[in-house]
Amino acid sequence: MGENTLKISNAIIWVAAYFGIMLFYTFLNVAVWRKVFPNYSEWINIIVIMICALGFICLLKSRYEINLLSNVTLTGILLAIFCSVLFFLLLDKCLDPVFENIFPQSEQDYQETIQSLMKSPVTSLLQVCIMAPIIEEILMRGFVLGGLKNSYGVMAALFISALFFAILHFNMVQTLSALVCGIVLGLLYIKTNSIPCCIIAHCGYNLISYITMIYPYINK
Repeated sequence: MGENTLKISNAIIWVAAYFGIMLFYTFLNVAVWRKVFPNYSEWINIIVIMICALGFICLLKSRYEINLLSNVTLTGILLAIFCSVLFFLLLDKCLDPVFENIFPQSEQDYQETIQSLMKSPVTSLLQVCIMAPIIEEILMRGFVLGGLKNSYGVMAALFISALFFAILHFNMVQTLSALVCGIVLGLLYIKTNSIPCCIIAHCGYNLISYITMIYPYINK
């Protein structure tokens, strides 16, 4: 993120703006598209999300210097792939089952999430495994972490950006897992100084989780 600096108050404003955009397109999908265009609502929702995401990223780049495609190396890509597998083994196989025992309501939420994904698996794949990781890594690592570390130092920026990332994930189990994920993705960004590498790691993890989550239901 060049030499830009960022105050916590400004970071909160931009993260809150992204949260507001998420609420906006979710409301449109539930209250409008599903009722007016029930057969095409999920694809309309994807288009709306793309427009909102592009607008948000363009606005962010107009205010701050963010290097979206810099520092992509083979080492960085390999680290990203390693992180994807690490996330799956550490979070999905180790930590999530523990968190689900502590917060049993989250297991019900998890099942509801699966049912929602199964209604439109292709659009869910696009949203969960491609679009969300791209905008979240640009915002959380490229913007928040990149800017805060110039104002408050690496460790403070790492924790704050991971905390913001976790808060966006609503469900308690997802929030705790996202905190761990945010810290590791932050370390990856600090190591590589590459937003694309973080996107690869995030996309890869979501894709692995998505496939393992819906595969048993597809084969029933």
